[in-house]
Amino acid sequence: MIGGMPNPPDMDELYRRYGSSVLRRARTLLGHEADAQDVLQQVFCALAEDPDQFRGRSSMLTWLYSATNHQCLNRLRNQRRRATLLRERQLPATELAGGLDPEALAQLRQLFANMPEELAQVAIYYYCDELTHAEIAELLGCSRRHIGDLLERARALYAGEPT
Repeated sequence: MIGGMPNPPDMDELYRRYGSSVLRRARTLLGHEADAQDVLQQVFCALAEDPDQFRGRSSMLTWLYSATNHQCLNRLRNQRRRATLLRERQLPATELAGGLDPEALAQLRQLFANMPEELAQVAIYYYCDELTHAEIAELLGCSRRHIGDLLERARALYAGEPT
């Protein structure tokens, strides 16, 4: 049983219905089409391999957005690690640029890549998706106060203050 559904989800139907939303989300967070396409594939492959991941506590789209956030944050962190290794070895990092993005999105991506995952997840929901504290708390299964605390920590990191 998957999220209250007695049968496994029809992956073709899920992809047709939600694929463009997942791709758009990944594109926004990563700013690079090829990376966004990879994340799209990873999210749906992971769901196909283990459909029990979706437990039905939220809508399928909400769950897919959360999985996409997670994959994008991992990818941003991996890019940061590769860039550090390239700098250490004094190799050009031009392959990591992935094209030109608006400056604000580039700064956000850098900030998210440097945040602990829990902070980055909450910051994405709050600043990118413009969800309320209550909506984020419901998505993540915690209190609104905890969301407020996490956002304060994220703001402190952004301002360069110790957390």
